Amino acid sequence: MTSSLKQGIAGFLGGRISALGFAPVERFNEAPEAHHPSLLCKDASTVVVFGITIPEGVLRSPGYNLHMLHRTYHSVYPLLDEIALGLANYIETQAGALAVPVPSYAPLVYHGVEPWGLLSLKHAASKAGLGAFGKNGLLHHPAFGTLLRLGAVVTNADIPGDPLLQDNPCPENCTACQQVCPAGAFDQSGAFHKLKCLRHTIKHAISPLALKGPDALKHIERVINTAGYNYWLKCDECLKVCPSNRR
Repeated sequence: MTSSLKQGIAGFLGGRISALGFAPVERFNEAPEAHHPSLLCKDASTVVVFGITIPEGVLRSPGYNLHMLHRTYHSVYPLLDEIALGLANYIETQAGALAVPVPSYAPLVYHGVEPWGLLSLKHAASKAGLGAFGKNGLLHHPAFGTLLRLGAVVTNADIPGDPLLQDNPCPENCTACQQVCPAGAFDQSGAFHKLKCLRHTIKHAISPLALKGPDALKHIERVINTAGYNYWLKCDECLKVCPSNRR
């Protein structure tokens, strides 16, 4: 049943996605306690991860690169959520199992000022064999580079996992992303710091109005998950220079 379910999922998703992988829940033993698949689905056994690639042409737009990237991201998030919802219902119907769609973006959980997904989709994708982490903290897929946007479903159906990708996806001496980063998100050792990147790149128009005063952080999760959902992107320099993104 499990192998046939895996084949059925691939057929159900058909040409709507660019990449698909399966990760047994045992691969998430080191996940943060509050972000383990078992908190999303009772008796979680498998995480099904899929991705849709954004067109490379968006990065090469000479006049409206960031405008196009903004619209592309916010077009693909609802699409990923819709696919995840349909897939969860398919799994429950076909396998008599529980299945939970994972949000492609919001709602987020905040740890202080740092936003976390309910489940890290980048880490889930790496554990499902869809890619490996590069120097810029992004998941690199062998064919689509860092252009995949991700969705997932957690289920208690037992589905065979896919092989992991162990190779470092970045060329050995490549420092293109470090050299071009306007946020200073890389330290002198080359280590990437996510919060520096986010503070520079992700802009919420509602934040200056809603997050004022000494108690502002108490409301950040509610504000960003509602009025701040459709964020603006100020930077994609690392995506433009990454050799993985040249098809």
